[in-house]
Amino acid sequence: MRQRLGRSWRSNPQAARPPLVISHRDNNTQRIAALDEQAERLRLKPGTGIADARAMHPGIEIVEADTQADRRLLESLADWCDRYTPLVALDGQDGLFLDITGCAHLFGGEKPMLDDMLSRFFHQGFDVRAGLASTPGAAWAAARFCTASVVAPGDEEKTMAPLPLAALRLAPETIASLESVGLRTTGAILQAPRAPLARRFGKMLLLRLDQALGQLEEAISPRRPVAPLSVERHLPEPVSLVEDIEHLVLLLARSLKTDLERHGEGARALQLLLFRVDGVVSRIGVGTSRPLREPGVIGKLFHERLTALEDVLDAGYGFDLVRLSVLATAPFEMDQADFSGDASGSDEDLALFADRVSARLGGDTVLRPVPVESHIPERAVSCLSFAEAEKDLGHARNRGREIALPPPPGPERPIRLFSQPEPVEVMAAEVPDGPPARFRWRRALYEVARAEGPERIAPEWWRDGADEATRDYFRIEDADGRRYWLFRQGFYGATQGNPRWFLQGFFA
Repeated sequence: MRQRLGRSWRSNPQAARPPLVISHRDNNTQRIAALDEQAERLRLKPGTGIADARAMHPGIEIVEADTQADRRLLESLADWCDRYTPLVALDGQDGLFLDITGCAHLFGGEKPMLDDMLSRFFHQGFDVRAGLASTPGAAWAAARFCTASVVAPGDEEKTMAPLPLAALRLAPETIASLESVGLRTTGAILQAPRAPLARRFGKMLLLRLDQALGQLEEAISPRRPVAPLSVERHLPEPVSLVEDIEHLVLLLARSLKTDLERHGEGARALQLLLFRVDGVVSRIGVGTSRPLREPGVIGKLFHERLTALEDVLDAGYGFDLVRLSVLATAPFEMDQADFSGDASGSDEDLALFADRVSARLGGDTVLRPVPVESHIPERAVSCLSFAEAEKDLGHARNRGREIALPPPPGPERPIRLFSQPEPVEVMAAEVPDGPPARFRWRRALYEVARAEGPERIAPEWWRDGADEATRDYFRIEDADGRRYWLFRQGFYGATQGNPRWFLQGFFA
């Protein structure tokens, strides 16, 4: 109905339409999975066969259920509920758990918070039932079986006693077994001896009962990790322009700076959450190569990111809540200023440049070579994203040592290496250990004028599955003065056949 009539279809006058029924297949039979208010007034119920429902009411509209779309919708609603608390968990196929401990006062109290939530859901086109209690079990029961949505602390047993057994979140088989012996309400379970109940019906019955009454703790596992630091701004009027969002980012970053300074940390990963009026949440993240606090630098990073997303960021009716969260932090080290008072150097400028380019074009746009413990040329260096490389360097600094490139080897190395050696055809090589007289690479023939070598590099025997042959490297100059780095893999006369030649790189 939201797709047909718009997200606010419940708050607008509705045109005449047939009752709507959602069907699903159950044991080769189409049955009702869900139905709207008009279909409920026809006394149709979930589980009824579609053929029977159509025979009784030929005018109903039947739509096939889409479980994946329902799941995506529920997850989007969970994201939207982050505006009330970061502790949001999914509950089955049609429910959410919200832990609002310490958050209700931001909305004027528990009841005003609940009223605001229900009102917003209604205007988004949803029919929602909510329950609020000191325990997840009592809140779950209140949302589904009670007329009063709020259960006062200490009233859990009084509220749960008249409710059916389904309010305890028990399996259907357990409920059927209990009803077969005359136990049909939660109050009947409370009055029965516990030991016989546990022996006959299992420990889950008493566990659910104790959780609902608050005698056992029940933790809610949020679907997203909670950010260690967050600041937000509720807006009386929604904003939609990118310039307004960037201005809000600067204001929020100034608030974050105080908290980061108090903890002695800097931000390594930040996320901007934009809550749209109609329930859509946009998450925009940036990473930093070094811990940051300065609001201006954070604003520049989000400026680049928002510019890159300008074509895909849909403001809709505007954003009424903006939140800036720090997802990851690191110790912040103060830099010693020079005599001119300038503490910034080329390293910081390079890090800021890499962060801004990565925010605009992606995290893998700027790469940095990092030494690897290997003497095979193509494995000696690995290219990581600039932020990951800086993170490794930061860990090394925290351990009290600096990472430096290994000292250059004695023999000269080329300025450019191929990621993987390229095969060449060698003619008139001096057997067994001499350089080639000419070679063919990429269909071109090169005459060798000078050669130096060989330099022998043995394979890494400690690597699993290392079956490579020994390499003999030659520094070669052709007749035009171009210099190459070639190697012979294997030996002449070996059991595996003639050796193969490869081109590894170029010299200046």
